[in-house]
Order: sequence, then structure tokens, then C-alpha cells
Amino acid sequence: MTTSATRPPALRTPTGAAQRIEPLIERFLGGGLPVRVRMWDGSEIGPRDAPTVHVRTRRALRRLLWEPGELGIAEAYITGDIDLDADLGDGLRAMRRAVRERGLTAPAPALADRVKAAVLALRLGAVGPRPPVPAARAGLRGELHSKARDRAAISHHYDLSNAFYALLLDETMAYSCGYWTSDAPGYGPADAQRDKLELICRKLGLRPGARLLDIGCGWGSLTLYAAEHHGARVTAVTLAAEQAAYVRQQVESRGLGELVEVLNIDYRDIAERPGTRGAYDAVSTIEMGEHVGDAEYPAFTRILHDVLRPQGRAMVQQMSRGTTAPGGGAFIESYIAPDMHMRPLGDTVALLEGSGLEVRDVESLREHYVWTVEAWRRTLEERWAEFVAMVGEETARVWRLYLVGGALAFEERRMGVDQILSVRPDPVGSAAMPPTRRDWYAAGPEEQR
Repeated sequence: MTTSATRPPALRTPTGAAQRIEPLIERFLGGGLPVRVRMWDGSEIGPRDAPTVHVRTRRALRRLLWEPGELGIAEAYITGDIDLDADLGDGLRAMRRAVRERGLTAPAPALADRVKAAVLALRLGAVGPRPPVPAARAGLRGELHSKARDRAAISHHYDLSNAFYALLLDETMAYSCGYWTSDAPGYGPADAQRDKLELICRKLGLRPGARLLDIGCGWGSLTLYAAEHHGARVTAVTLAAEQAAYVRQQVESRGLGELVEVLNIDYRDIAERPGTRGAYDAVSTIEMGEHVGDAEYPAFTRILHDVLRPQGRAMVQQMSRGTTAPGGGAFIESYIAPDMHMRPLGDTVALLEGSGLEVRDVESLREHYVWTVEAWRRTLEERWAEFVAMVGEETARVWRLYLVGGALAFEERRMGVDQILSVRPDPVGSAAMPPTRRDWYAAGPEEQR
């Protein structure tokens, strides 16, 4: 006879935070976990061969209660409440692969699911006031795409500091997709940027004395290159005060004062300047159109058309995205580029042609952006301590998440980037374009220099 004193103890079901939350996570994911999760109490769930997500504090769950979805997860990572044991890029790539292979589709959470989540969070001690929003989050006010709000949006991103971008970027200070023409040892980001700048100048047909309007000139990479290497007379426009100050300093130090004028104005103010209509041989806008806005884009393309002389050329290098998350998603819109708007490539082409321009060439650079962003990310990781000392841990983590996520978006074709070359035909339809692309690609930029 077995007594209670001799009966073996019953096996107990683990009751750590991970095991208690597992059914709810799987309900919200629509299937089994694609990653391993380690909670603040050391309990773990999920496949052992997958990247491990560390939920370091109860505050991480509180963030998700107050801000469900992408933004809550991003803010938990930014603040260090959540972390990965692997390289962030490798970890996110493995997660996305697992989600695809398992066919996970998150159902829309029902009211009962939300109630269960709140009750469980209460039992785990995760309920409380809304956690502080990270300081790096944009807080824009005012009418969407008003001049004041657009200035604030541009300042949020581009006025972080010239020193920050000088540390992140290469010597060209080009903050846009490079054009990678070689895999030879020693060929790097600065070479890819110079090759991109040379390609743009050739497509625009720049010659000594040609007038170029560079809208959204950034830190002046194209402006300075077109003046120095092609003798173009450039009007550079930027809404970011830090950028304008940097370009002016470069113009002075390089002795380009006779060739370059720098304007710290809104692009909409260009049309109000006397003598602007039909005054330019070429106009460029390199990854600036994403900041214009959907409703405002037709007026933007009209400016591109109107500033050109007949047979003048326009170069638009611009990111594209499908109709889902045209602003890039909650994280990008809150922390990186508030009010940004992207559209499918075909829609941009139609808008350019609707303004009276004739689109003559489109070149996709999607893979080139993967290589470009990865180069920026390597710099960030290699000089991590310097970035943290300059902007703080949270802002550095914002940029890590931004660069890793951006590279994946281009890699997986959720985003694209293209050079769109168009021309303003003269009244009888003549575009004066070269009959082939031969002159754009026949010789490397070193031969031009």
C-alpha cells in the first residue's frame, strides 16, 4: 500500500512568466513562436535553435499594452527593455524567415483577447502608468505639410548634427543610395557615392556653365561635385539649417563661390524667386521627394517642370513602396522621417508625366541600397561607443534599428529606389536626348576627372 509519505511528488507545470504568457503570444501571432523568448525572471519558451529575445523588464509588457504593435516593440528595443542575443540584422532576418516558412498570420485581436492580456499583465505586475516616450521620438504639431511643420520634420532628422552624419557617412557626405560599380578590394562607400554623382551628372548632360537646381541638396554632395568636376553653376536648396551651413562652409573652403549659391528655403518658395521660371538646364532632387507628401506631389512635379528651359532635364532619385505603409511604418514615421510618403514607382512616373515632363529613363538601384545601408550600419557598429557618447544610447539604438530594418526592406523588395530621368520637350516635341545610353556608362568617373 502506498501512503502519502511514500507517494512520489507530482510533476508541476512550470509557472514562470514565459510559460504563463506563451498561450497569449501564440494567439496574437497566429501560431507557434518563431524565436526563443527569455523573460526577466529567467524563464524561457520557444525553439532553442532560434535567436533569443530578452524581455528584460516588466516595463516592456507595459509598453506593449499602451502601444500595441510595431511602435511598442520598437520603443521597448530603443529603451533596452527588449534586446536580442544575436546581431540585430541576423536576428530580424531569422524571425522573418520563420514567419514566412510557418505561414504565420496574426489574427485581429478580439476584445476577449485584450481583456486576457490585461489580466495577465496585472498578474505579472506589468500594469501601470504609460512609460515615458523616448526623447528621440518626433512630436510634430500643426497642419500636415504646412511650411512650418515640414521645417520641423526636416530638422528632426537632418539637424541631428553635422558631426553625427560626418561620423556615419563617408567623406562625400552623401546621404542617399550609392552606385556600386566594382567589387575590387579597396572599393568602398565613398567610391560608390562618387560613381553615383558622376552618373547623375552624365544623365543630366551637365557641361561647364550649365545651370543646375539641386532641390534637397543635403550636405552638398551633388552640388559640390557638379561644380568641381563639371563646371556647373548650381543653386542648392535645403530646408535644414545645419545642412545649409555645412554646404556654405564647403563652398568657401573649395573656392566655389562663383559657381554655387546655397538657399535655406522651402522648395515651394523657389517658384516665387524672380527669374526662376525656365532658367535651368537641369534640376535634381535626390531622395527628397519622399518628404513632399501625397497631396502636394503634383505641385512639386510642376515646379520641376516650370524651372526647366525647353529640352532641360530633371533627375528624380526616389524611394518607392507599395500602398501598405507608404510612410514606412509606425517606427519610421515616429522616429526617423515623420510625414514621409512613398508610392509605387509607376505612380511617380505618372505624376512626372502629368506635369508635362517626358520620362526617358528609369534605373532601379534597389540592391545598391542594401549595400549602401549595410556600409552605414557597419560604421555605426564599429564606432558604437563614439555614437553613444555623441547622441546617447537611445538615439544610437534608434539608428541601429532604422539601418537594420531599412537594409531588410530593400533586400526583401518591400522598398525600392530608382533614378527617373525626364525632360521638358520644346514646343515642337524635341527633347534633344542622346539616342543611346552609351555616354552615361562608356567610361568610369575617374576618366572624367
